[in-house]
Amino acid sequence: MAIFRETDNGGRDRSAEDRRRHRQLLERSIKENLGSIIAEESIIGQNKDKIIKIPVRGLKEYQFIYGENKEGVATGQGDEKRGQKVASVPGHNSPGSGDGAGSSPGDEIYETEITLEDLVNYLFEDLELPYLERKRYSWLESEHHAKRWGIQKKGIPPRLARKRSMMERIKRRKGMQRALGELGQEDDEDARFPFCEEDLRYQRTKEERRAESNAVVICIMDNSGSMYLNKKYLARSFFFLIYQFVVYRYVNVDLVFINHTTTAKEVSEDDFFHRAESGGTMISSGYDLALQIIGARYSPVIWNVYAFHVSDGDNWPEDIEAALNKADELCKVCNLFGYGEIRSNWRPDRSMSDEFDDAIEADNFVSVAIDGKEDIWPAFKQLLKVAEREG
Repeated sequence: MAIFRETDNGGRDRSAEDRRRHRQLLERSIKENLGSIIAEESIIGQNKDKIIKIPVRGLKEYQFIYGENKEGVATGQGDEKRGQKVASVPGHNSPGSGDGAGSSPGDEIYETEITLEDLVNYLFEDLELPYLERKRYSWLESEHHAKRWGIQKKGIPPRLARKRSMMERIKRRKGMQRALGELGQEDDEDARFPFCEEDLRYQRTKEERRAESNAVVICIMDNSGSMYLNKKYLARSFFFLIYQFVVYRYVNVDLVFINHTTTAKEVSEDDFFHRAESGGTMISSGYDLALQIIGARYSPVIWNVYAFHVSDGDNWPEDIEAALNKADELCKVCNLFGYGEIRSNWRPDRSMSDEFDDAIEADNFVSVAIDGKEDIWPAFKQLLKVAEREG
């Protein structure tokens, strides 16, 4: 392990490079293990202080290692290639290779603990949500704050300006002393001189509210019987990334959760991630409810609307045309409409992703495939890079 040295003789922070290397290793390990991390049902819907363990290779300092003076250890002939082993010693196993016990040391692995909030920061710091237009500003009450705006004579005790009140008291006493002097009288310096109402001054405040563009993310999930347990884990993990990204990137964003089988309903976040149902699949029901919610609460004139749907691609045949029509309507009112398909060994001859690829030509539509937990992060990044298709 690296020894973190505070400073050298010149006063420079010599541990900065160690910290940078540690951060790089941690980021690499998070992304390599992301499929396993976010597919764990235990962290879905948990708070930002949830602790997650990440395996990280140890940091080692550069050092000289003495050889064993075996025969055959010599310089090369000049035609070697980078990475080629020259005059390896027979009988020495490389770490982790072959059967049986080896003689060479392996890499040092340790676990580091980070919070869910830190994990999200590592993942999303360089990502942007495409098609975020600042359509029309609205005043958000959650962003208002009071700003000092001068001094006034009336106010409430918590806003008492003590320093200014003291100055007013001193000014009043000096005025009284001057008046007594003009009358030939002397002021008793030791006499008590209390505050009075006219001395008190209060901070004047002005409320300010920040203008923000509106955004809403509509999450739609197939909750039918064909979405069995491992598919739902993948779907929940995918939505977990979307949810955490939105919360990380935007302070004031509405979230809508829709579950559908043959019918659709708006549900709470907890029910969306944890409630299981059975029954058939009519994808158009989820899209239709999303369109109703957009029309009633989120006018595209002033709202940036993002809709994401995850399904296993199996739909009632009679519903395919209706689903395509509703998807086309969603593309017209959404900044971005994304479809994620959870695939398995069995697939219909034509899944919904095939239908979408043939029928939907909108630039703001993207379809991604998820075969396993290792595909969740690449699919998520592909979803957010849809804007590049415009070029």
